Amino acid sequence: MSKRPPIAAILALGVTQIIGYGTLYYSFSILAPDMAADLGWPSEWIFGVLSAALLIGGLTAPWMGALLDRIGAGRVMTIGSALAAAALTGCAMAPGKAAFIAALIAIETAANLVQYGAAFALLVQIRPEAAQRSITYLTLIAGFASTIFWPITTALHAELSWQNVYLVFAALNLFVCLPLHAWLARGVGKDRQAVSSTALPPPINGVLAPAARPLGLLLMITGFSLQSLVSSAVLVHMVPLLSGLGLGALASLVGTLFGPSQVLSRLTNMLLGRNLPPTILAMIAAALMPGGVVILILTAPSISGAMAFAVVFGLGNGLLSIVTGTLPLMLFGSEGYGKLQGKMMAARLIISATAPFVLALAMAGIGVTSSLAITAGTGGVAVVIFVVIGRLVQSDIHRS
Repeated sequence: MSKRPPIAAILALGVTQIIGYGTLYYSFSILAPDMAADLGWPSEWIFGVLSAALLIGGLTAPWMGALLDRIGAGRVMTIGSALAAAALTGCAMAPGKAAFIAALIAIETAANLVQYGAAFALLVQIRPEAAQRSITYLTLIAGFASTIFWPITTALHAELSWQNVYLVFAALNLFVCLPLHAWLARGVGKDRQAVSSTALPPPINGVLAPAARPLGLLLMITGFSLQSLVSSAVLVHMVPLLSGLGLGALASLVGTLFGPSQVLSRLTNMLLGRNLPPTILAMIAAALMPGGVVILILTAPSISGAMAFAVVFGLGNGLLSIVTGTLPLMLFGSEGYGKLQGKMMAARLIISATAPFVLALAMAGIGVTSSLAITAGTGGVAVVIFVVIGRLVQSDIHRS
C-alpha cells in the first residue's frame, strides 16, 4: 500500500477549504455591521443569531458524522457545497428577519458538511495509511483562508452590498467547490469498485485497547472541547481583551500576528514533526494556548508581551487543527472515523457557540485579568487530560 499522500486530492481540498472557511465563516464579521443595519438590529444581536446558528449546527454534527461513513465523505461534501450555495443565496435574498435566521442556520449546517471534519474523513477514506501526513498538509494550505478572504471580502464589500457579496460567495461554492468535491467523490468510488472485497486493505487499527476506548473517547472529546472554549472565547474577544489591558490602538496590530503563527506552526510540524506522535503534539498544542494567555496576563500592557501572546496562542491553535484530525485516527483507527469526527464536532461547536458569551459576561463581572486567568486555568485542564491520554496509550502498549 502506498504511504504517499494523495497530493491532487489535498490540493483540491485545500482550495475548497479556503473557500469554505472564507465564505461561510471569516466573511461574517466583516459583513455583520451592514447586516445588522439592514435588519434594524444592534450588531450584538447579529452575533447572537450566529451563536444560535452555530449551536444548532453543532447538534446536527453527529448525524453528519454517521453520514460520512455511510455514503462517503466525498458525496457528503458535494451535497454540502450545493447546500452552502443555496443557503448563502437564501441569506442574501431573505425578505425578513425570520428568513435570515433560517438561512444563517442553513449556512452553519452546510459548513459542517464541507469543512475540516468532513475533509479529514475524506482523506482517511482516500488513503488511510497516509492520512496523518495528508491532514497536516491540508491544514497548512487551509490556514491561509483568513489571510485570503478577509481582504477579498473587504474589497468586494467596498463595491457591493453584503447581499451581492454573499451571491458571489454562493457562486464560488457552486462552481468551484461542488465540481471539485464531486470529482473527489467519483475518484474514491472508482477506487473502491476497482478493488475486490477480498483485496481491500485492512482498516488502520487504533492503539487503544477496546477496554480503554470509552474512557479515551470521553477524555479526548473533553480535552478538545476545553481547547475550543479557550480558542473561541479569546479569538472573538481578542481586540477588546487587548484594549482592556491597556494596549489601545495597538490591539488590532497585535491581532494580525495570530494568523501567520497558525501557518508557521503547521509548517514547522510538517518539516520537523513528522515522527512526533499525535499524543505529544496534542499536549504541546494544549500547553501553548493557556501559555500564551499567561504571558499576556504577566506582561500587560507591554506591547512585546502582547505580541508574544499572539504568536504563542496562534502556534497552539494551529496545531489544534492538526491533532483534531490525527489523534482520533491514532487512538481509534480508521473504522467509523467519520462518526467519531461528528461527535467531536458537536461538542466543540456547542462549546464554541457559548464561549464568547460566557467570557463577555465574565469580563463585565470580574474584569479582564481575572477572566483571562480562568480561561488559562481551563486550558491547563486540557493539558492534564492529554497527559492522561498519553499514559493510557503507554499502558496499553506495555500490556501488548
